[in-house]
Amino acid sequence: MTAAQADLQADLQIDSPTVADGAALWRMARDSKVLDLNSSYSYLLWCRDFAATSAVARDERGEAVGFVTGYVRPDRPDTLLVWQVAVDEARRGRGIAAALLDGLAARVVAQRGLSAVETTITPGNTASERLFTSFAERHGARLEREELFGTALFPDGPHEPEVLYRIGPLSASSF
Repeated sequence: MTAAQADLQADLQIDSPTVADGAALWRMARDSKVLDLNSSYSYLLWCRDFAATSAVARDERGEAVGFVTGYVRPDRPDTLLVWQVAVDEARRGRGIAAALLDGLAARVVAQRGLSAVETTITPGNTASERLFTSFAERHGARLEREELFGTALFPDGPHEPEVLYRIGPLSASSF
Protein backbone atom coordinates (compact mmCIF):
# COMPACT_ATOMS: atom_id res chain seq x y z
CA MET A 1 0.00 0.00 0.00
CA THR A 2 1.32 3.41 -0.95
CA ALA A 3 1.23 6.43 1.37
CA ALA A 4 -1.46 7.98 -0.85
CA GLN A 5 -3.62 4.84 -0.55
CA ALA A 6 -3.18 4.85 3.23
CA ASP A 7 -4.23 8.52 3.39
CA LEU A 8 -7.24 7.75 1.19
CA GLN A 9 -8.33 4.88 3.42
CA ALA A 10 -7.95 7.07 6.51
CA ASP A 11 -10.26 9.69 4.97
CA LEU A 12 -12.90 7.29 3.63
CA GLN A 13 -15.03 4.48 4.93
CA ILE A 14 -15.99 1.77 2.45
CA ASP A 15 -19.03 -0.30 3.32
CA SER A 16 -22.27 -1.67 1.94
CA PRO A 17 -24.88 0.82 0.71
CA THR A 18 -28.22 1.33 2.43
CA VAL A 19 -31.52 2.39 0.89
CA ALA A 20 -30.78 5.91 2.18
CA ASP A 21 -27.81 6.00 -0.26
CA GLY A 22 -29.96 5.34 -3.34
CA ALA A 23 -30.52 9.00 -4.24
CA ALA A 24 -26.81 9.82 -3.94
CA LEU A 25 -25.91 6.85 -6.18
CA TRP A 26 -28.45 8.00 -8.76
CA ARG A 27 -27.02 11.56 -8.70
CA MET A 28 -23.43 10.33 -9.10
CA ALA A 29 -24.46 8.09 -12.02
CA ARG A 30 -26.34 11.00 -13.64
CA ASP A 31 -23.48 13.45 -13.09
CA SER A 32 -20.90 11.03 -14.51
CA LYS A 33 -22.27 11.71 -18.02
CA VAL A 34 -20.75 8.33 -18.98
CA LEU A 35 -22.91 5.72 -17.27
CA ASP A 36 -26.27 4.59 -18.58
CA LEU A 37 -28.61 6.26 -16.10
CA ASN A 38 -31.22 3.99 -14.58
CA SER A 39 -34.35 5.22 -12.81
CA SER A 40 -33.94 6.54 -9.27
CA TYR A 41 -36.20 3.67 -8.20
CA SER A 42 -33.70 1.13 -9.52
CA TYR A 43 -30.89 2.61 -7.37
CA LEU A 44 -33.13 2.36 -4.29
CA LEU A 45 -33.87 -1.28 -5.10
CA TRP A 46 -30.20 -1.96 -5.81
CA CYS A 47 -29.22 -0.60 -2.40
CA ARG A 48 -31.84 -2.82 -0.78
CA ASP A 49 -31.47 -6.05 -2.76
CA PHE A 50 -27.80 -6.06 -3.79
CA ALA A 51 -26.11 -4.27 -0.88
CA ALA A 52 -24.03 -7.37 -0.09
CA THR A 53 -22.41 -7.22 -3.55
CA SER A 54 -22.09 -3.45 -3.81
CA ALA A 55 -20.00 -0.83 -2.00
CA VAL A 56 -20.17 2.83 -1.14
CA ALA A 57 -17.35 5.18 -0.11
CA ARG A 58 -18.24 7.68 2.60
CA ASP A 59 -16.39 10.82 3.53
CA GLU A 60 -15.69 12.02 7.06
CA ARG A 61 -19.30 13.31 7.31
CA GLY A 62 -20.75 9.94 6.27
CA GLU A 63 -21.80 11.26 2.84
CA ALA A 64 -21.58 8.90 -0.15
CA VAL A 65 -18.81 10.04 -2.52
CA GLY A 66 -18.46 6.96 -4.69
CA PHE A 67 -20.02 3.59 -5.37
CA VAL A 68 -19.68 0.23 -7.08
CA THR A 69 -22.79 -1.81 -7.80
CA GLY A 70 -22.57 -5.49 -8.59
CA TYR A 71 -24.23 -8.86 -8.29
CA VAL A 72 -23.24 -12.52 -8.26
CA ARG A 73 -24.18 -14.12 -11.56
CA PRO A 74 -26.86 -16.77 -10.99
CA ASP A 75 -25.33 -19.14 -13.56
CA ARG A 76 -21.78 -18.50 -12.31
CA PRO A 77 -21.91 -18.19 -8.51
CA ASP A 78 -18.13 -17.71 -8.37
CA THR A 79 -18.38 -14.51 -10.47
CA LEU A 80 -19.16 -10.96 -9.39
CA LEU A 81 -20.47 -8.82 -12.22
CA VAL A 82 -19.68 -5.15 -11.60
CA TRP A 83 -22.56 -3.11 -13.00
CA GLN A 84 -21.56 0.49 -12.38
CA VAL A 85 -18.71 2.45 -10.82
CA ALA A 86 -18.95 6.18 -10.12
CA VAL A 87 -17.17 8.75 -8.00
CA ASP A 88 -18.39 12.24 -7.14
CA GLU A 89 -16.87 14.68 -9.63
CA ALA A 90 -15.07 16.67 -6.93
CA ARG A 91 -13.36 13.47 -5.67
CA ARG A 92 -12.20 11.92 -8.95
CA GLY A 93 -8.55 11.13 -9.60
CA ARG A 94 -7.80 10.15 -5.99
CA GLY A 95 -8.00 6.36 -6.29
CA ILE A 96 -11.49 6.07 -4.79
CA ALA A 97 -12.80 3.83 -7.59
CA ALA A 98 -9.84 1.46 -7.17
CA ALA A 99 -10.28 1.39 -3.38
CA LEU A 100 -14.00 0.64 -3.81
CA LEU A 101 -13.36 -2.14 -6.31
CA ASP A 102 -10.62 -3.70 -4.16
CA GLY A 103 -12.73 -3.46 -1.01
CA LEU A 104 -15.82 -4.95 -2.63
CA ALA A 105 -13.92 -7.78 -4.31
CA ALA A 106 -12.05 -8.63 -1.09
CA ARG A 107 -15.35 -8.74 0.85
CA VAL A 108 -17.13 -10.93 -1.71
CA VAL A 109 -14.12 -13.24 -2.12
CA ALA A 110 -14.04 -13.76 1.66
CA GLN A 111 -17.79 -14.21 2.08
CA ARG A 112 -18.72 -16.16 -1.05
CA GLY A 113 -15.59 -17.77 -2.42
CA LEU A 114 -15.61 -15.56 -5.49
CA SER A 115 -12.93 -16.36 -8.07
CA ALA A 116 -13.71 -13.91 -10.91
CA VAL A 117 -14.87 -10.37 -11.57
CA GLU A 118 -16.63 -9.36 -14.77
CA THR A 119 -17.72 -6.03 -16.12
CA THR A 120 -18.60 -4.56 -19.48
CA ILE A 121 -16.96 -1.45 -20.89
CA THR A 122 -17.73 0.49 -24.05
CA PRO A 123 -14.73 1.14 -26.31
CA GLY A 124 -13.09 4.44 -25.52
CA ASN A 125 -14.08 4.52 -21.82
CA THR A 126 -10.45 4.93 -20.87
CA ALA A 127 -11.05 5.46 -17.15
CA SER A 128 -12.90 2.13 -16.81
CA GLU A 129 -10.39 0.34 -19.02
CA ARG A 130 -7.57 1.56 -16.74
CA LEU A 131 -9.49 0.76 -13.55
CA PHE A 132 -10.14 -2.87 -14.44
CA THR A 133 -6.77 -3.46 -16.12
CA SER A 134 -4.95 -2.17 -13.04
CA PHE A 135 -7.25 -4.23 -10.78
CA ALA A 136 -6.18 -7.40 -12.63
CA GLU A 137 -2.51 -6.38 -12.40
CA ARG A 138 -2.70 -5.59 -8.65
CA HIS A 139 -4.17 -9.00 -7.94
CA GLY A 140 -2.04 -11.04 -10.32
CA ALA A 141 -5.06 -12.17 -12.30
CA ARG A 142 -5.59 -12.82 -15.98
CA LEU A 143 -7.72 -10.36 -17.96
CA GLU A 144 -9.71 -11.60 -20.94
CA ARG A 145 -11.78 -9.36 -23.25
CA GLU A 146 -14.48 -10.20 -25.77
CA GLU A 147 -17.48 -8.42 -27.21
CA LEU A 148 -20.54 -9.35 -25.17
CA PHE A 149 -23.28 -7.23 -26.72
CA GLY A 150 -22.89 -5.84 -30.22
CA THR A 151 -24.37 -2.53 -31.33
CA ALA A 152 -27.26 -4.20 -33.19
CA LEU A 153 -28.64 -5.74 -29.97
CA PHE A 154 -29.56 -2.35 -28.46
CA PRO A 155 -33.11 -1.36 -29.49
CA ASP A 156 -33.03 2.21 -28.15
CA GLY A 157 -30.79 3.91 -30.67
CA PRO A 158 -27.09 4.04 -31.28
CA HIS A 159 -25.14 2.32 -28.56
CA GLU A 160 -21.52 1.28 -28.66
CA PRO A 161 -20.81 -2.40 -28.16
CA GLU A 162 -20.26 -3.64 -24.61
CA VAL A 163 -16.95 -5.46 -24.21
CA LEU A 164 -16.82 -8.10 -21.46
CA TYR A 165 -13.77 -7.94 -19.19
CA ARG A 166 -13.30 -11.17 -17.23
CA ILE A 167 -10.68 -11.08 -14.47
CA GLY A 168 -9.52 -14.16 -12.60
CA PRO A 169 -8.71 -16.34 -10.96
CA LEU A 170 -8.90 -14.40 -7.69
CA SER A 171 -8.33 -15.74 -4.20
CA ALA A 172 -8.35 -14.37 -0.67
CA SER A 173 -4.54 -14.33 -0.69
CA SER A 174 -4.50 -11.81 -3.56
CA PHE A 175 -6.08 -9.15 -1.33
